Amino acid sequence: MPETVVMFERLAVALALGLLVGMERGWKGRELAPGERVAGVRTFTVLGFLGGLAALLTLATNAATLAATVLAAGGLLGLNHWYTLTRQDADVGATTLMAALATFGLGALAGLGELAVAAAGSVVLAIVLGVKQELHRFVARLDHRELMAGLELLAISVVLLPVLPDTAYGPVGGINPYEIWWMVVLIAGLSFLGYAAVRVAGAAHGVMLTGLIGGFASSTVIALNMGRLAQRDAAAGTAPLLAAGAAAALATMFPRVLVIVAAIAPASAVPLAWALVPGCLAMLASVAWRWRRAAGVSDTQSLLPRKPFELRTALEFAAILTVITLLVEAVRRALGDQGLYAVALLAGLFDVDAISLSFAQMIADGRTAASVGVLAVVLGVLANMLAKPLLLILIGTPRVALHLLVPLALATAAGAGGLAAYHAVPAGLAARWTGFAGAG
Repeated sequence: MPETVVMFERLAVALALGLLVGMERGWKGRELAPGERVAGVRTFTVLGFLGGLAALLTLATNAATLAATVLAAGGLLGLNHWYTLTRQDADVGATTLMAALATFGLGALAGLGELAVAAAGSVVLAIVLGVKQELHRFVARLDHRELMAGLELLAISVVLLPVLPDTAYGPVGGINPYEIWWMVVLIAGLSFLGYAAVRVAGAAHGVMLTGLIGGFASSTVIALNMGRLAQRDAAAGTAPLLAAGAAAALATMFPRVLVIVAAIAPASAVPLAWALVPGCLAMLASVAWRWRRAAGVSDTQSLLPRKPFELRTALEFAAILTVITLLVEAVRRALGDQGLYAVALLAGLFDVDAISLSFAQMIADGRTAASVGVLAVVLGVLANMLAKPLLLILIGTPRVALHLLVPLALATAAGAGGLAAYHAVPAGLAARWTGFAGAG
């Protein structure tokens, strides 16, 4: 492509992105009188074009050209902002000024040839500028613990994860700090999204929806809170309904485990889905049977998890996952596959996420066969389901535990049937399905 055409292309993108941002700013200030706007459609369009032109001049001369243009544009914008403030005797805000400088920078990016980045950046900038009211409402709804939880989640994922060594350590070579912490981030992110879904949907939609959405944050917390609510409303006969709410929270465990395994060992997702999807559908069917009675309990706010994410919980999960990973590897070397099934059952009683992650990583690394790992994950899920009625009995709500047995039995039978059906499928067809999942 001739050099002149390339220059025209870059300037055109710089001009277009300035126009895009300028249209958003112009629409926001459409009711202001002339002279009251810091910058409008034409100013932003010119700023984008000026950024592109300055970058092209820099390529032909040196970096001082771009620096001088940035200082000149910034100075003029600052003076204009000050003049507008003094005339209106009010704070008109600095958003437009900052957006103008960003537009100049995006135009410069386009002038340097980064057209895709510049175009995408201008779209994102226009969106951020356009959702002012929505952002303000969102911030107003946040409380301090949710804000801190979000910052802690960013700290463990953006700050800590990249600096961890991606090397195996430990007596059996089964501990990789980067992989362990990546799994912690995955689980923390899923829990955070579950909590956010409850906050967006609200807790006023009844026990069923609260349990179904809240289970993504913590099915154990939801189930225990259902039991505690049953203790307070013992005379109201809400035990069957609250047990169904606990089952709704448990139903989220199936897609959660499937997502975890698919993220690490995609080829194992198909055989695992044959067990988990029928189990999930069977449990949801039992939940739907009581859906019309969900309005019988009004105090659903007390069912929600206390916080979306806690750093202490992440550290505890990392420790549990490390112990289980070492245990699984040691047992595999000493006892073979039969020992792995026993470990899956035992560990699943306490944390199904940890056992799912551990076996998914073993499958991905080739340390165990996919069929062995999938069956171990299914056993872990089964053990975790059975642990919920035991917990409810321990906190003194045996009636809720008793009503929970029905959906658990249906899910177990459906999951076993699905897994048996998968093994009954001709080997060639099953291999093609599994290979397709791995390729995807």
